[in-house]
Amino acid sequence: MRPLPNRLKLAELPTRIEKLDRFSQKTGVNVYIKRDDLTGTEWSGNKIRKLEFSVQEALDQGADTLITCGGLQSNHCRATAAVAARLGLKSCLLLRTEAPDPLADGNYLIDRLLGAEIHFISPEDYRTQRSEVMQELAEGFEKMGRHGYIIPEGASNGIGTFGYLTCMQEILQQEKELGVEFDTIVDAVGSGGTLSGLMLANKLYGLNKRIVGINVCDDVEFFQNRVSQIVSEAAAYLDVPVEIRPDEVEIWGGYVGLGYAISQQKELDFIRDFSRLEGIVLDPVYTGKCMYGFFNEVNNGRFDTSKNVLFLHAGGLFGEFPIRNQFAL
Repeated sequence: MRPLPNRLKLAELPTRIEKLDRFSQKTGVNVYIKRDDLTGTEWSGNKIRKLEFSVQEALDQGADTLITCGGLQSNHCRATAAVAARLGLKSCLLLRTEAPDPLADGNYLIDRLLGAEIHFISPEDYRTQRSEVMQELAEGFEKMGRHGYIIPEGASNGIGTFGYLTCMQEILQQEKELGVEFDTIVDAVGSGGTLSGLMLANKLYGLNKRIVGINVCDDVEFFQNRVSQIVSEAAAYLDVPVEIRPDEVEIWGGYVGLGYAISQQKELDFIRDFSRLEGIVLDPVYTGKCMYGFFNEVNNGRFDTSKNVLFLHAGGLFGEFPIRNQFAL
């Protein structure tokens, strides 16, 4: 097996693991949380782990402009803009929105503060044409004498996947330090890269952990196929025959709700109550829906065989602010 690809060192690592004592009592399951919301400030959340590998590859290829895409309140786009500014690069963000002149709030406000070049795209065009539009932007930069590097949504591709393979290495070391073995890991799935990295490490190192995803957009079958594809892309970097079939990818659906980044009151009430129970704020797009889904599936008996569950907090605090008026406080 080849060594892992080169990476930048930007995130505040390792992120700590805490036991959720009161939530564990409430669920009857030992639940711990890995605080990947604490990977930094401007680039807080899980995306920075993936960007450490993606942006290193961009630098190795001589890029001076990072091009990526996501929703108006994308944590990934905000993190990309922050990394670019930190390294003296330019960033170009293709943001999905129905509003022609959106209010600068939350992640989008931070994007603007960081100096990102921003282009807007409708939800329909984003779904069908985002790759082509980013390629056109890259070609435009080339004509200007700049070299763009395209990072897909969420940095969820082969190179980005190594961010969560190395996160699993970090978890294994923390298990030794804490004297706890996590038999189950739960993760929100929005583009598939984080789940892919965890599953690749699980297979590559023969860990036999149960890795459970709860999707916050699209559907279960889409992500089962996407994770399988991403793992194959990552395995090519290592030149090892690692394969994860779609049917091996455990994802529990039913928690997309009204749609990606659209909240129901019951989800927001859960986030509020969890915040007051544990003093940890979940975000409405990813971790809030995921923890809400996990809580319901515990009650449905889906985790009766799990002894110690590790929940991955993927960040997203800035996403609270644009929907501040929707919380029942």
